[in-house]
Amino acid sequence: MRRITGCLGFAFLLMGTAPTLASECFQLAKAASSPLHRASETLGKEEVAIRFVAHSSYLLENAEGLQIATDWSGHFAEQLDRVPDVVTMNHAHETHWTAFPDPKIKHALEGWGEKGKPRRHFLRLGETLIRNVPTDIRGGYAGVEPFGNSIFIFEIGDLCIGHLGHIHHVPTEEHYALLGRLDVIMVPVDGTFTLGIEEIIPMLKRLKAQVVLPMHAFGRYTLAEFLSAMKDDFEIDFMAGDDLTLSQKTLPELPTVFVPKSL
Repeated sequence: MRRITGCLGFAFLLMGTAPTLASECFQLAKAASSPLHRASETLGKEEVAIRFVAHSSYLLENAEGLQIATDWSGHFAEQLDRVPDVVTMNHAHETHWTAFPDPKIKHALEGWGEKGKPRRHFLRLGETLIRNVPTDIRGGYAGVEPFGNSIFIFEIGDLCIGHLGHIHHVPTEEHYALLGRLDVIMVPVDGTFTLGIEEIIPMLKRLKAQVVLPMHAFGRYTLAEFLSAMKDDFEIDFMAGDDLTLSQKTLPELPTVFVPKSL
């Protein structure tokens, strides 16, 4: 068994649990050197294919063909070639989860806890690891719903990929410790239903991901507002399509926001 290193060991002491296999995303990031490659038909061992589907759903695929869909509601299933192997869900709105996931989905991971307790995931599927960091959400007239959202982290190939879900508050120091290193981060940019843009920007700077993938835009105006706030510290790339293929070797030299064509 590999030893749990750095922040991960501390973080799981805080949680009161320990995983059976260590997370690789708490090791130091490797140096990135070459330009970004667009999506291709064949994936190398360390590559990840990422496709924007709709709203806050991205589809991730590794070299073995494992497919993971984020914030799964089933509403956009017809846009995929097949049923994903894994889906993650969050509890804020019906566009981010479903009570009746397709039974063909092998792993439907709920991001919310029950009775005020957090839901914990640490799922190893071959070389891919999926884990989560629970956060709170606003519960309307009911106030705050503790642990109603999860930031899901996908350790695929040699990348650490984070999906913020329907995030409603700035992460705490404990949350940052649990997140570890992120190379790619998917972030809601509506600035209203989720965390405000004035709070999102400092969070992204602290996380230091080389690739930022916007989602949950609710129109070109909110997307433009987000990009305007990001342009001083991040490169902006308007993609020709909705697909990327990434690895450590092909991360951009400068932190970059990649905007899917269909967003």
